[in-house]
Amino acid sequence: MSATGHRHRIGIDRRELVQVGFTGLLGMGLVDLLAPRPAAATAARPSANGPRAKSVILVFMTGAPAHQDIWDLDMSRPAEVRGDARPMKTNVAGIEISEHLPKLAQMADRYSIVRSMHHGTNVHEFGTHLMLTGVDQVPPGARHFATRADWPAMGSVVSFARPTTNGMPSAVILPTYLNAGYGFSGQDGGIMGSRWDPWLVDKDPNQAGFRVPDLQPSPGLTVGRLENRRALLDRVDQHRGDLARIPEVRQLSERQERAFVTLTAPQTRDAFDLEKESPALRDRYGRHMFGQSLLLARRLVEAGVGLVQANMGAMNTWDTHTDNFGQLKNRLLPPFDQGFSALLEDLSARGLLEETLVIAVGEFGRTPKVGSDNGGGITSAGGRDHWGGVFSAVFAGGGVRGGRIVGKSDEHAAYPDGAAYSPSDLSATVFSALGIPPTSEFTDVQGRPFPVTTGTPIAPLF
Repeated sequence: MSATGHRHRIGIDRRELVQVGFTGLLGMGLVDLLAPRPAAATAARPSANGPRAKSVILVFMTGAPAHQDIWDLDMSRPAEVRGDARPMKTNVAGIEISEHLPKLAQMADRYSIVRSMHHGTNVHEFGTHLMLTGVDQVPPGARHFATRADWPAMGSVVSFARPTTNGMPSAVILPTYLNAGYGFSGQDGGIMGSRWDPWLVDKDPNQAGFRVPDLQPSPGLTVGRLENRRALLDRVDQHRGDLARIPEVRQLSERQERAFVTLTAPQTRDAFDLEKESPALRDRYGRHMFGQSLLLARRLVEAGVGLVQANMGAMNTWDTHTDNFGQLKNRLLPPFDQGFSALLEDLSARGLLEETLVIAVGEFGRTPKVGSDNGGGITSAGGRDHWGGVFSAVFAGGGVRGGRIVGKSDEHAAYPDGAAYSPSDLSATVFSALGIPPTSEFTDVQGRPFPVTTGTPIAPLF
């Protein structure tokens, strides 16, 4: 044993192997490269009709927005069910939404609302797992926190089936990592392995000085330090034939090089530079987290990112157990209305809306009866608790026909009335729009095949 630790005969010591980051190098999940490479999954070929979309922007309203106070208002419902917001007519006859969404009301012809989404959980962590992965049931033994036994995020499947070729990440999550002291499931590659984890931008793009280094590959690792790590990797690559004899490393891949290219490429830096946008456009989106996150999402899909998940706030931001109506009116809906309407308008003006599928949804809805306690937490007289029985989702672009209402809820906005759609139907819609057949498969780190979805695309949207 030398002073620097045991040195393998290829000239790289154990400490260097740790320093180079084989349990998290570049944050790209090289820990999975320590295991034998599984057989290739069934290739995802474009659908017979060709993909409608090149990219997806998933606007995730974390915490679960009150569907009956935003997208599914009905003043004929009982007083204990309906809220204090009044329905506003839109520019499409017969479609009304909350009066607190005046900008979106004037562009209802560009989006459609599915009012009969549903699943079987009222727990934030599990609901997030279902909606971000597009799977209808959590895995056996699923925990409240993220593990590698979880289903993979839709962005991970997109990364696998439609990898980018221009150096940009295939999937990005911004501007927050959903956690409550532990990470919420559904935000990483899960059983696919960490090599398919989406990239994370864990910083508010509205903060001054936001730049590409905020796309952090791992804690404490800066773009400048990558040069040293890359030099060490070059040394490793020179002795690739001997790697099988090193316990810490059995396989390496081109993933390392792609990670380095991603973090140092000019197009990556440009895509994350919001200062390149005019002050007027940034003002149009809104100088707040919601607005600037959506502007950044537009820049990323324009640069070729396959799926961007833009979280509307930190963990459970839309969790309105208290003062549901006041929070929607004063804190939540005004910045959402500004940012989301600007996104649709901006994508349309740039000719990107038809090739970008945009979805706005939370992990579930909220209780039909105002002030009722459904076991999700203390709910005040003016709040709404968790509710997975029915909720709404908004779809635009990517071949979606605007100005439609798909499905409906019952008289209490409690359950679907007729056709109902599940998380797997949402993922099937995403994958189908991207030209990934729902019958495609991915493999987990052990080489076992799994379907990318078990759902059916929501056909009435198209």
